[in-house]
Amino acid sequence: MIKEDDGMGRRYGKCQWCERLLKADVERNGTSSLLKHVGRCQKNPDKLQDPTQTKLNLKKESNGDTSVKTWKHDDARIKKALLNLFVVGELPFKFVENEAFVEYTNALNAKVVLPSRHTISRNVSKFYIEERTKMLQFLSNPKTAIHLTTDTWTSSCQRTTYMVVTAHFIDENWMMHKRIINFREIDSHKGEDMGRELLDCICGWGMKNVMTITLDNAATNDKAIDFLVKKLPNLYEGGKNFQVRCMAHILNLIVKDGLKYQNYHVECIQKAVRYIRLSPQRINKFKKAMKDCGLQTKKFLCADTPTRWNSTFELLKSAYELREAFTEFGIRDKSYERDLDRVPENYDFEVVTEMVKFFEKFKTKTELVSATSKPLVNLFIREVLDVDIHLRKWSTKPMFLDMVKDMRTKYDKYWGAYNKMNDFMYFAVLLDPTTKSPFLLHAFKKMIGYMEPSLTPASMDIKARQMVREVENRMENLFMTYLERFDSGGSSQQEASQIAIDVDDDNDFFGDFLCTGGSNSDPTDNELQTYLKENIVNYKKDFSILGWWRVNAIRFPTIARMAKDILAIQISSVASESAFSTCGRVVSEYQTSLSTLIVEALLCTHDWVRKSTNPIIDNVDDILNDDDIALEIAQTLNMLHIDDNDRGKKPMED
Repeated sequence: MIKEDDGMGRRYGKCQWCERLLKADVERNGTSSLLKHVGRCQKNPDKLQDPTQTKLNLKKESNGDTSVKTWKHDDARIKKALLNLFVVGELPFKFVENEAFVEYTNALNAKVVLPSRHTISRNVSKFYIEERTKMLQFLSNPKTAIHLTTDTWTSSCQRTTYMVVTAHFIDENWMMHKRIINFREIDSHKGEDMGRELLDCICGWGMKNVMTITLDNAATNDKAIDFLVKKLPNLYEGGKNFQVRCMAHILNLIVKDGLKYQNYHVECIQKAVRYIRLSPQRINKFKKAMKDCGLQTKKFLCADTPTRWNSTFELLKSAYELREAFTEFGIRDKSYERDLDRVPENYDFEVVTEMVKFFEKFKTKTELVSATSKPLVNLFIREVLDVDIHLRKWSTKPMFLDMVKDMRTKYDKYWGAYNKMNDFMYFAVLLDPTTKSPFLLHAFKKMIGYMEPSLTPASMDIKARQMVREVENRMENLFMTYLERFDSGGSSQQEASQIAIDVDDDNDFFGDFLCTGGSNSDPTDNELQTYLKENIVNYKKDFSILGWWRVNAIRFPTIARMAKDILAIQISSVASESAFSTCGRVVSEYQTSLSTLIVEALLCTHDWVRKSTNPIIDNVDDILNDDDIALEIAQTLNMLHIDDNDRGKKPMED
C-alpha cells in the first residue's frame, strides 16, 4: 500500500496492483480493511483462486534451458529438507537460530516457520529410532546375508580408539547398500576383546546370517576372528572362509616394502619440492617460472605425507609434469642451489618417470578395490593376478630388481598360491557370467606356469582343469546347502550365446584372458551345472553384473540367491579416501561427555541420511559437541525402551 493525502487531511492507501483507494488513517480506520483487500484483490499476484492451487516456477536446467515447474508451500517437504540440510550438510544445530540464516529463509519463503534447535534435535532422534527399527527388522532376517567391514578411528591425542562396523548387503532390487551400524570406544586391542565387541554388535542387531567380515591383516584381528568363529553358528566350512583379508591393506604392505628403496633421484626431487613449498614467496617464484616456460596448467607441486604412500607418487608425478620450471626457478631463487645438496637434473626426472609408471598400477588398484557402491569380489582374482604380471614385468629391469624382489616376497606371502585365496573369491568368478570356469582355467594355468615352469603344456592343462573341478565341487556343496535352506527348484536351460570381445581395459591379465575365449563344460541336469555350461556372455566395460542377475534370477533362482549373497562381499575394509593411509582414521577431540550409545546414534544418523556412498566425515566435532541433541536422543531412546538392552548390556542411565 502507498499512502496518499486527499488535501483535506484524510489519508488513503492506494493498492499497487489495482490502484483502488482505501481509507488508511491509522487513528480512525486501522489497518484491517487494508489486510482484507490484500487477500481479495484480483490482481494480487500472490493470491491463489484455490488454496490448493500450485504456482508456476521457472527452473533453470543444467544445460541452460528453463522448464516450467509447479510449486506450492509444503510444510512436510520443508521439514524433511531442513533435516537433510543440517545432517547431510554437517551444520551445527544452533545454526537454525543464526540471524542471517533466518533472514535468508524468510526471503525465500516468508511462510516458513523455522523450528528451534531443540525441535531439530528431536527430529533427528526420531529419524534414528524409525530407521533403526526398520533396519533391525531387515538385518535380523535369517535370509538376509550380511557382510561386515571394520575400521578403527583414533582420537587426535591418540588416547582413545573407536571401532566402526559397517554392514554391506544387496537388497531385493539388486541394489548394493552400506550402513554404519556400530561406533564404539574400545578399551583393549586384544583379539579376544575385539571379537567380543564384534559379537556384541552382531547380537545387538539380531543378525543371524553374517557371511563374512573384512579386516586388516593384523595378528589381533586373526584372534578376533578365531573368537567369533567359535561363537557364530552355521558358518560355511566351519568358518574357514569367514575372514576376508583387506586387499587395499595388502597392496599398502607391498608398496611399503618397495618404497624402502627410494633412491637418491627420488630424494633429490623430494627435497627440491619441499624447498619450493616452504614459503609463499618461493611458491610465487615457481609459478612465475612455470609461466615463463609456457606451462599453461593449474597443476602445482604436490606435498608428500609420510602416512600416505600415494602422496609420494603424486609428488613425483607433478614434479615430472612441471620439470621444465625447476631450472627457471633456480635462476630466480639464488638460494636454491646453495641450500640444497643437489638440484634435480634431466636424468633425475627420467628415473622418476619410470617410478611413476611402476606405482601407477598400485594406485589404480587401491582406488578400484576401495569402492563400496558396486560388487568387486568378482574382480579380486583378476586384479591380484594382474599385480603378479606387473611385478614380473618390472623385475627384468635392473633399476627395479631389488625393489621388486622384496615386493614379490610380500605378494607371495598372501597371494602366492591358489590355496591361500578365500573360496568365495573363486565362487564370485564363477558367478560372473563374463568369466565363470574358463577364466579360472586360464588363471590356474598362469599360476602353475609360474610355480612349476618345468611342466609341459599338456600337464599344466590337466592340473589346471583338476583345480577348476575342485572349486566347482566346493561351490556345489554350497549350492546344495542353499537348496536345503531355501527349497528352490532348478531352472530351464537356454541356448548359449557366442563369445564376443568388446573391451578397452587396462588390466593386462584380464585382457590376456579375453583373447583366449571361453569354453563349455559338460551338460548336467543340475541348476549350477546348467548355469556353468552356458558360454560366458559378451564382456563390455559398462556390463552390470547385478543387472544381469536381476534379469536372469528367474532362470537360476538358487544360483541368483547365492550371487546376491556372495557378490556383496567386501574385498577392502576401508573406503578410497583413507585407503592410502598407513596411520588410520582420526576423530578430533571433543569436550562433552556423551554416552557411547548417543555418539553411535549421531554418527549412524549422519550415515543413513546421506545419499552418498562415501564414508562418514572424519571431523565430527559439530555433531558431537551439541549437548541438546544428545539429551533429546537419550530421552527418546529411554521413552521407546530402545537402549543398550538390545546389545545385551545394562540399560542406559539418565
